[in-house]
Amino acid sequence: MTRQLHLGGFQIASQVTHSHAAWRHPGSDTGFTTPEYYHRIGRILERGKFDFVFFADLLAAPARFGDDVTEPLRRGTQATATLDPSIVAASIAAVTSKLGVAITKSATYFHPYELARIFASLDHVSRGRVAWNIVTSLTQSEAQNFGYDEHLGHDYRYDRAEEFVRTAVELWSSWDADALVLDKEAGVFADPDKVRRVDHDGEYFRTRGPLNVPRSPQGRPVLIQAGSSSTGRDFAARWAEAIFEIDPTPEGRKAYYDDIKSRAENYGRDPDGVLIFPAFIPFIGETESIAREKQAFHNELADPISGLITLSVHTDHDFSRYDLDAPVEDIAVTGTQGLFDTARRVAQRDNLTLRDIGKWYAQGVLLPQFVGTATQVADQIEASFTEGEADGFMVSAAQSPGTFNDFVDSVVPELQRRKLFREDYTGTTLRDHLGLPAATFDSPRRRDVSVAS
Repeated sequence: MTRQLHLGGFQIASQVTHSHAAWRHPGSDTGFTTPEYYHRIGRILERGKFDFVFFADLLAAPARFGDDVTEPLRRGTQATATLDPSIVAASIAAVTSKLGVAITKSATYFHPYELARIFASLDHVSRGRVAWNIVTSLTQSEAQNFGYDEHLGHDYRYDRAEEFVRTAVELWSSWDADALVLDKEAGVFADPDKVRRVDHDGEYFRTRGPLNVPRSPQGRPVLIQAGSSSTGRDFAARWAEAIFEIDPTPEGRKAYYDDIKSRAENYGRDPDGVLIFPAFIPFIGETESIAREKQAFHNELADPISGLITLSVHTDHDFSRYDLDAPVEDIAVTGTQGLFDTARRVAQRDNLTLRDIGKWYAQGVLLPQFVGTATQVADQIEASFTEGEADGFMVSAAQSPGTFNDFVDSVVPELQRRKLFREDYTGTTLRDHLGLPAATFDSPRRRDVSVAS
């Protein structure tokens, strides 16, 4: 059988996603505070047989650029207004039957017991369609919202996240799959011999357990990550079953793919069980010229300051202090190091100024744009897939829900015709869709070999 690619639809429970022009586009629905908005997107993606819809999240309004929220609010940039994705996920799960729902929750400002309970509950009410995108919160604003003056250091956040995930996995395993008896005649609700305390007493967390939610359909959620720094990649290779990636260049995507697969092997994992999802924004037209007109119209709606506001959030560095028309400086950032490294690499290659980077960031946070007819966009997807850059793709919208409708109606049938993508769902859980084995509850440990940076 031809190797099959996977598809996720990127969302934020907000007015924008990667595209900061999205909310301004005349074709976009701005009803992001209503359930109907998300129901519509979920039904479109399920009609297209997508594996899942994915929700990114931040825990603070963007205040890093100029130490003020005035311009972010005026311009409607990322995270100025965002609903809790776990609530949105439950709403989507109620109106779909197969589509997976992946949501972001922080391993920095929550407790493993609370998070384990949320995801076990969501996995039950969705009948096994949930994934957890594991993040280590990266901004000072987030820290201040949770009562801290400064956010945790980069490597320290990942050390803490290691124990966080391990503790959550212990809690999910505290109920055996057959512990719930429900024998009305005998009066036995659950077998106490199949439910265990955890008694975790670690460096960062303590919890007694057991979890008070029975074992869920998938056992635990599918684990997703987006590590881009060396420390982040190591964390992703150890824990993640799917990895969300941003890189605008084929050579960058290929290098990332090879590096993650190698790191996964160093943890004794099957690299085929670690699926890499680069993201892109499609612009699709009946002709290539129509598609390029759509792209140009969208890109002109993106302003550089909006992009630099979000770049400041992602890197936790204030870019309001720099000359917009100067080259991008070689500076150290404390937030998402990999994204800034990518921006700086391309800026140096193409002689881009900070204004150029801001404009590019506002157009789609460094995502490549796949432009053309349905056949041409499918060609770009197939080339990336077959040349070892991806196991699947995260499709991000330039307008909502029009981008998803265009992609499902025209590109998905072309991918199906090429035998690259499923004609229909063959299972019921998200693990089924992704071809992943049953969940395990052990902690992968690195082999005694060196890992490339």
